[in-house]
Amino acid sequence: MTLIKSISGIRGTLGGATGENLTPIDVVKYTSAYGAWILQANVGKKVVVGRDARISGPLVHELVVNTLLALGIDVVDAGLSTTPTVEMAVMEEQAAGGIILTASHNPKQWNALKLLNHKGEFISAEDGAVVLALAESSDFLFATVDHLGVRTQKDFLAMHIDKILSLPLVNRDLIAAKKYKIAVDAVNSVGGIAVPALLNALGVETIKEINCEPTGHFAHNPEPLPEHLGQIASVVKSAKCDLGIVVDPDVDRLALICDDAEMFGEEYTLVAIADYYLKHTPGPTVSNLSSTRALRDVTEKAGQLYEASAVGEVNVVAKMKEIGAVIGGEGNGGIIVPELHYGRDALAGIALFLSHLAETGLSAAALRATYPNYRMSKNKAELQAGTDVDGILDKIQKKYKKQPINTVDGVKIEFDNDWVHLRKSNTEPIIRIYAESDSINTAENLTRKILQDIGDLLN
Repeated sequence: MTLIKSISGIRGTLGGATGENLTPIDVVKYTSAYGAWILQANVGKKVVVGRDARISGPLVHELVVNTLLALGIDVVDAGLSTTPTVEMAVMEEQAAGGIILTASHNPKQWNALKLLNHKGEFISAEDGAVVLALAESSDFLFATVDHLGVRTQKDFLAMHIDKILSLPLVNRDLIAAKKYKIAVDAVNSVGGIAVPALLNALGVETIKEINCEPTGHFAHNPEPLPEHLGQIASVVKSAKCDLGIVVDPDVDRLALICDDAEMFGEEYTLVAIADYYLKHTPGPTVSNLSSTRALRDVTEKAGQLYEASAVGEVNVVAKMKEIGAVIGGEGNGGIIVPELHYGRDALAGIALFLSHLAETGLSAAALRATYPNYRMSKNKAELQAGTDVDGILDKIQKKYKKQPINTVDGVKIEFDNDWVHLRKSNTEPIIRIYAESDSINTAENLTRKILQDIGDLLN
């Protein structure tokens, strides 16, 4: 069992010992710290709280809401909500912040408190450090009975969908005219409510719902990777669907299945949507250092600037703001549309992808064939506790100093059209290794070469 305390939030498995797992005492402690930070920030006393459909959600939800009320903070209870919906609700309510109760793609025994600022964005590293320090000090001042917070309940999904439909590049009429048949796998969480509602609003003619009951009993591993998506691929094929849509439990990641039942590729969700954006709204794009080179290719083909950020949504957002990116995100299927909000949003991604698909008149498989076909290898080097990981990365950097190298986040080395990216974990003694090439064999050989280099340095 595990409790991971990071600057972006608190994540853990339910049950077990206090301080080692996500127990009620830990939930109250870290919610109190966040609430104390909100009050110190002096930007208001209203916080939006929403959750995904995982089994522990109602229990954790009530603990969080009532802790905030006890601090004298008013709570707008969004109930079952997607992560991007809560982010937009913070802006809609002009709230001081928000808490999303979701462990994203982690299995059902996990839950987490994801913390937002008054802009509806994940709190910065600096603010996260303050929250963690407050949690350790346990110096909380709770409200007296006459000054407790007030709880109101609101459903923000319709607002979210309306704002997506209002995006200039979302073409509802063209989507509706195509009479699409689309399968949806929402892994028994809030996507089962949100995605069909969006598709209906877009005029999609036929929706085949798979695992859309928000029970929290995930029908398969909730991370939307090819090895977990056999069921929807079969449905797309047997029902002759035009597209399959898969989201993770909190609906900030989007994976697509083509009409031929092959994966569009989670890395290529952003590539396709960026391609559509750049045709209509030219400007810079951003993804993180571990995302596919294909976004750079598409962006530079359009004569625009591409830049890479450190891994992590907050880093992608910072880089997007810095260079004025029109679209960005991460290769895990996370799409960030600045004119809507600065957060990964699978619902916005769905609407934009369908608009792109409808405008091209191509099938999903034919559209995928228009993009570069890079292949990625993902691996890790497991190290002994206490290993000097920074020292290893420094030596790798020196060994390959003749190659183009980026050290913004670990070490990324480029070899013509191939690259390899090494990042240390903040929670365990490992180095994550990502490599990409137009050949999976080349990518895997790159990974093996780096693993050998690390092994040599340890011997």
